[in-house]
Amino acid sequence: MSHRRIRNISNLHKMFLQSYGVKLNKSPHLCALFSSGSTCVELPRKLIKSERKPMVTSVNQLKRQARLEKHKRLTVKEVTLTPPENGLLVKRLILIAHQVLAARAQLFPSLSRAVASIPVYSCSLCGEVHVGHPPHKIKTCNVAGSPKSKEHVWERGGMEHVLPVVESFHLYDRIGRAVTHNEQLLVDRIPAIVELCIQAGVDIPEYPVRRRDFPVYQVAGRMMDFERRFPHNNSSIKEVNTYGFWGNKRKLIEDKKSLSLPYNDIQGFATRGMEAWEKMRAGAIALMKKYSVQTCGYCPEVQVGPMGHRVRQCYAYKHQMRDGQHAWQEATIDDLIPPVYVWHVQDPQHHPEPLVDGLRRYYGKLPAVVELFAQAGARVGDGYSKVMREDIAVPELNEEKLVV
Repeated sequence: MSHRRIRNISNLHKMFLQSYGVKLNKSPHLCALFSSGSTCVELPRKLIKSERKPMVTSVNQLKRQARLEKHKRLTVKEVTLTPPENGLLVKRLILIAHQVLAARAQLFPSLSRAVASIPVYSCSLCGEVHVGHPPHKIKTCNVAGSPKSKEHVWERGGMEHVLPVVESFHLYDRIGRAVTHNEQLLVDRIPAIVELCIQAGVDIPEYPVRRRDFPVYQVAGRMMDFERRFPHNNSSIKEVNTYGFWGNKRKLIEDKKSLSLPYNDIQGFATRGMEAWEKMRAGAIALMKKYSVQTCGYCPEVQVGPMGHRVRQCYAYKHQMRDGQHAWQEATIDDLIPPVYVWHVQDPQHHPEPLVDGLRRYYGKLPAVVELFAQAGARVGDGYSKVMREDIAVPELNEEKLVV
């Protein structure tokens, strides 16, 4: 009898919360029922060393797909593949690939100018980044060798701390075999976003790539490449080296002359840089929906292509059990372009005091690139409104105990 009463009370409580949620903008968050309109959003956090990255596709779905592919291989039947699985390009994404590469070339000059005017700090122990002066005093340094107070040891940082460059092996044939361990010093490594654009249709003379005229077919699980069996009568193909591009390559230099702005116009550089950042990420997301990118589940290694490489260079969690091989899984946009979340300073001009540890729960976070351009005068997009927590008033230390 008591169990039935408890069940009825819980059902009434759920009905009350659901009716209240319909009235208050149909918000599913419990905290939104009693707040002033703000929704509770969990701030991004760093994964611990023994924790694997969240998988885009669940393990059960991957097993289901593997069983279906195994069943298809048993029947000798020709399977018609679609671009880019058959080696051909997706024509509607060629323009987007050029736009992504142009946005990247426009982003770096703006970022360099913003870093020269706004200081960037990096912790020498844990690698946390802070944008603006003075650096925060939030006690989150919890690594081996850090002090007992968990305070950061700050030093001046640069562009590599705000926007780290993730590299990938350049593939001459994206549907060919993977890079082996003995070829790691022969195959060139370039930025992963550049490799993604090259595979999507951008032609760079320093990084040759194979473009097919006829598709590849799959028969009983094997790839049938008719161009390799019956090649064209073109002698220039034999002169192309499929690896060792670093011997005669020209360094990729960002187009710093593309922005015709005065050097003192910091806000103009920040606005252009923010637009380039959003355009580059949006274009990369569109490319990754068709062109697959792989990442290691425990380390930041990325390989652009349908499969990961076989280089044994993983030193992350339990790498001995994998013989140094990477635990490959489907990558996300944050693996290709790391956002490097930093604490958001709401008004650095009128409130130059550093962020303190006692008010940590009232602060928001932003990607380091967005925070840098925001402090330089650029407008932040609406997509970051929940993470940056601009609608939350930060109290003083003596008022924090009075907050309900």
